[in-house]
Amino acid sequence: MTSVSVSELQRRAEADDHLYERYAKSLEDKHKGEFVAISRDGQMIWGKDDVAVLREAIEKFGSGNFALRRVGSRAIGKWRRVGDQ
Repeated sequence: MTSVSVSELQRRAEADDHLYERYAKSLEDKHKGEFVAISRDGQMIWGKDDVAVLREAIEKFGSGNFALRRVGSRAIGKWRRVGDQ
């Protein structure tokens, strides 16, 4: 298992936010609540089944080469390490 630093996770989350804002925000009117996978070059796959969207994105874009989000939702929360209160 590869260890990823907190700063790397933050960088990836910011890049994913940018992809969503740039390419997928326009889906909010008609596809709110669905899932969208956004490739680094702006190609998108969306649908109601998160697992189906994920599988298709891995097949089409390759693992780690896309952002996966729920249309119209923002991730809430924060990463915790074992032992954090």
